[in-house]
Amino acid sequence: MSETSSKKYSLIVPTSMGLRLTPVNSQPFHCSDTFKMQATSAESNVASVSSYLGMPVKVLTAFVKGSAVSHFIKDNLKSRRMDFEGPEFDQDGPWGYRHQINMACSGWGSRGPRVQNDRAGEVGRELCAADFDLDRIFGEEGAKIVHLSGLIAALSPKTSKFCLDIARIAKENGSLISFDLNHRVSFWKGREKELSQAFAEIASRSDILIGNEEDFQLCLGIKGPDSGGEGLDAKIDGFKEMISRVQAAYPNAAYFGTTLREVISANSHMWGAIVTDGKEWEVIKPRRIGVLDRIGGGDGFVGGLLYGILKGWDVKKCARFGWASGALAATMLTDYAQPADEDQLWSIWQGNARVKR
Repeated sequence: MSETSSKKYSLIVPTSMGLRLTPVNSQPFHCSDTFKMQATSAESNVASVSSYLGMPVKVLTAFVKGSAVSHFIKDNLKSRRMDFEGPEFDQDGPWGYRHQINMACSGWGSRGPRVQNDRAGEVGRELCAADFDLDRIFGEEGAKIVHLSGLIAALSPKTSKFCLDIARIAKENGSLISFDLNHRVSFWKGREKELSQAFAEIASRSDILIGNEEDFQLCLGIKGPDSGGEGLDAKIDGFKEMISRVQAAYPNAAYFGTTLREVISANSHMWGAIVTDGKEWEVIKPRRIGVLDRIGGGDGFVGGLLYGILKGWDVKKCARFGWASGALAATMLTDYAQPADEDQLWSIWQGNARVKR
């Protein structure tokens, strides 16, 4: 990380912030009348691991001018020790702009979680480079890593171009690019050609690529695993085989990773991960973890992985820290991890849940 040591920010994330409404006491959404409200987005979830552990983080987003919801989101980001900036759009009446609403119940036991998104009128769909001084943000201030997600990259034609513009200028100014592919069928419908080209360019500039087999196949057109057979070992071998093709197609990327999850019940998962730095592989076979709310576990993994890369750790240590960060997020009512310190995460990795006084 020496070439990025002069950067002001450890991590910068472009995102569309919104609200998450979760029923209390793990009840189903449709028969609840009391809800917890959070500020949320996948990309800010990732950034929370670094911000809570003391690294400077910045969020690039959009707000609705004069909105109480925007006020709530800004206060939340400040509480998470994050800087932020972005344009403010006039609401333009009751049918104008607003922030997305994520309606999510956590599930319990044999009843799985359910999530529904209401993104009509979402102000984040308007994000574009013209609303930011990207030369200042990436040339003068700078970021060691810029994290992009397929969710924001595919949100609208404007946000696709916004992510491309950020990837280009950030790379020109010496930032590492992290890209979590995060394929969503509903976002891609009718835009397959356009988004394939955008994702391919972002991936070509990326140093860190995150995604499962389907993400790489559907977003980047990479041929899936050839190896047959069932079971965990076959899945791991198939992922490794496919990543060799990704490496050939995108030689700029150094790190590749994915999570492994087997659901026993809503409150008990088998949780694992696979990460390579292009030379060595770290395979964490799924281990049982307790789950309070599974939403955000994958973002926690990416956040921990990026924190390890920022710290200059080897691939084994990065992967294990990412695994523990994801496991921590699954124990929290927020959909982002809020680590108290590194030791808390290493205790999770070691399976040490004893009281610390």
